[in-house]
Amino acid sequence: MPFHAHNAATGETLPGEFHDASPAAIDAACRAAADVAPAFAVLAPERRAALLEAIADALEKAGDALLDRAGLETGLPRARLEGERARTQGQLRQFAALVREGSWVDARIDTALPDRKPAPRPDLRRMLRGIGPVAVFGASNFPLAFSVAGGDSASALAAGNPVIVKAHPAHPGTSDITAEAVRTAVAASGLPAGIFGMVHGASPEVSLALVRHPAVAAVGFTGSLRAGRALYDAAAARPEPIPVFAEMGSINPVFVLPGALAARGVAIAEGLVGSFTLGVGQFCTKPGVVFGVASEAWTTFCAAVAERARAVAKGAMLHEGIARAFAEGCARLEGVEWLADGPARVARVDAATYRARPELGHEIFGPYTLLVTVESAAGLAALAEALEGQLTATVHGSEDDFSGTAAAELLAVLPRKVGRIVCNGFPTGVEVAPAMTHGGPYPACTDARFTAVGTGAILRWARPVSFQGFPDALLPDALKQANPLGILRLVDGRLVR
Repeated sequence: MPFHAHNAATGETLPGEFHDASPAAIDAACRAAADVAPAFAVLAPERRAALLEAIADALEKAGDALLDRAGLETGLPRARLEGERARTQGQLRQFAALVREGSWVDARIDTALPDRKPAPRPDLRRMLRGIGPVAVFGASNFPLAFSVAGGDSASALAAGNPVIVKAHPAHPGTSDITAEAVRTAVAASGLPAGIFGMVHGASPEVSLALVRHPAVAAVGFTGSLRAGRALYDAAAARPEPIPVFAEMGSINPVFVLPGALAARGVAIAEGLVGSFTLGVGQFCTKPGVVFGVASEAWTTFCAAVAERARAVAKGAMLHEGIARAFAEGCARLEGVEWLADGPARVARVDAATYRARPELGHEIFGPYTLLVTVESAAGLAALAEALEGQLTATVHGSEDDFSGTAAAELLAVLPRKVGRIVCNGFPTGVEVAPAMTHGGPYPACTDARFTAVGTGAILRWARPVSFQGFPDALLPDALKQANPLGILRLVDGRLVR
């Protein structure tokens, strides 16, 4: 069945007809990736780096056509899309620099000890190598930065893995323009076409067929818990299970301690509304629940949040399905006190109700947040302990707050629950930097050990290989005795170049 893209603001059908990839087309893309995977895994770092930079340049050359189509399909404003393209290019260039420098392969060398007693030690050398073809699923809310040429694709290519993208059906035209830019860069770099492929599909069967294909070695996904878990289960049920690195959303709790409430509650309220309505609330790091201690300052804070939320103008959501899910999610919240019920929605409950109703802790994707009134600061740590895994948690506190027992207990819990803890700020706005962790315990992600943002994301797509007793001429350059790449290596327990 054909499907079409729609204008996110008006609902009108946009030019272009798209089709679910056939089993033969999926098989061809996966086999092409498998054919080139061995050679791409050992391609010189400089050539991989040059490819990533060529993709970044090609995205710029795609010009207004890319941004215009993305704006129509997603309803995102031009400035946001310009920033997102710049972010996508920045990611690609960061990975290019990482690959060119080379130490990310974590080379480890234990030289032979032939005279060791009671048994000699062989020469052992270990490094990270690409895992194989990676299936990447485009995200609805980031048509450039978490899509065809986004962070998953960039990091997988940087690690030496071919990529097969499943385009998001809400922005297929944007995906086609981006894919053409990537193909152009691959060809201009003198590399085989199988390094990059893309398939379309509105049916879940296309996604499942891609995950189940025996040539696919790993999966990258950003989206809902339901869809991410379906892919994870399909990958685990294969005769040869493969890893799925899925980022599946979060309610990103905010804890406002009493001293911060008293000193700057209104300012925090203003920042909160700006954060949970940013991009019409369609960020996986949107703060979806706020805990505060019952007091006059908390009452003032709640009123300030409601007042500012009621002033937020209606914005276009990414597509009809997200808009419908947002409305249905809010409608299911019976028995809460609605402080603002316009385009931006704010509800309030007490902590006892929150604890008794698990559905209040589920993500509602869109401009909504829940304010939870807690009996005392001593109860904050227990509420944090009951949380599911999250991408982020935020703590607003004063100097006096942070010197107290309640804050210490809360901060002892949060590192076990989240991937990133924000102090006196807000979680929206994920810096693309080496120290960033964009991940967290399940159900926020399927593997809390890794990040989807920053240069550490490359580690998802690599595995360690040891070489024992090899002559120097047969070793990869990263492990040769003379260290021709000049990378940082752990040699007999010491980090050296």
